[in-house]
Amino acid sequence: MDFNKLIENRVSLRDYDPNRPLDNAVLMRILNAGRLAPSAANKQPWKFLVISSKEMLDKVRPCYNKSWFADAPNILILVGDKAKSWIRQSDNYNSIETDLTIAMDHIILSAENEGVGTCWIAAFDYKILRQALTLKENECIFSITPLGYPKKGGNKKIEKRRKSLENIVAIL
Repeated sequence: MDFNKLIENRVSLRDYDPNRPLDNAVLMRILNAGRLAPSAANKQPWKFLVISSKEMLDKVRPCYNKSWFADAPNILILVGDKAKSWIRQSDNYNSIETDLTIAMDHIILSAENEGVGTCWIAAFDYKILRQALTLKENECIFSITPLGYPKKGGNKKIEKRRKSLENIVAIL
């Protein structure tokens, strides 16, 4: 698909088919897009946790109490290690959030290219999710997204409401 069309067409999916899991080859292509994302000083301070077993889904789903979230056959959790990310010396800026944002964006766009729906979620209950996972002290949960196919008749395309270029661009 043309990259610009892909970006124009991508919307957050909130209507997953719980009976249609992702093929492993499709999942690996999506995750590989995140692996290939740039990171500050090429530190790659991330882990991509794919939640797909019933046991783990039952532990993770309460972190975001929405019925459509419970229908997704997979949940992807991006975790970053603050101790392994690049830190700018002049002000101690830690690149972890920027690095993980780029990785998540690559993943979401790759999923769209594969016909797989996503919905970037940051409003999850951090304590519930952290308790469900085995993480090191320096590891932080950055964002999550369901991964799945739309229900038949679902995936109603909504019109994107975005500011015009004239309102956000200044060429100096």
